[in-house]
Amino acid sequence: MKRSLLIISLLALLAIVGFVFTGDAQSDDTTSKRAARSEKQEARRQRRAERLAAYERQIDSLVESHNFRFMPQTMQQMPAGMMRNLVNPNYELTVMDGVVDVCLPFLKGYTPPYYPVVFNYILTSVQGYSAVKSSEGWHITFQSTMYTASEYTFTLEIYSRYGGATLTLSTPFYNSMQYTGNIVGI
Repeated sequence: MKRSLLIISLLALLAIVGFVFTGDAQSDDTTSKRAARSEKQEARRQRRAERLAAYERQIDSLVESHNFRFMPQTMQQMPAGMMRNLVNPNYELTVMDGVVDVCLPFLKGYTPPYYPVVFNYILTSVQGYSAVKSSEGWHITFQSTMYTASEYTFTLEIYSRYGGATLTLSTPFYNSMQYTGNIVGI
């Protein structure tokens, strides 16, 4: 009886010692796996931050070169008009070496029903072209008569970090139009 109790106690002691040693080994293995996973996650974060910084530099370079195209995806008459999706790939505002090419839809009129038109002009001379860098991207403004009697003001907000842009086209005679889209290189 004592002998079997001694054997059982010895086996239990060996099981506890074996469990402790394998638990330590598993603990060390888990710690090393966590460290490796953490290093991989940090490397991914760093690569992602580098890609985002490269994208911001690319947008900044496009704006500074004065060779870019604004591709609108939506338009809305301000202050509270209906949002319209623009699927025509020909709508754009192109800035290229001092020349502005405008092909944008616009709603003329003071009250409904509004008269839809498409501004399709090449502006060889614009007044007051200004590009100012801000914390979120760029603020570009310029004016043009677009071969009419009224003056139109273009305000383009480019968000370098996010990749989007907002163009506001305003005139003293009609409600302003706001376009959202993105900037691409030429």
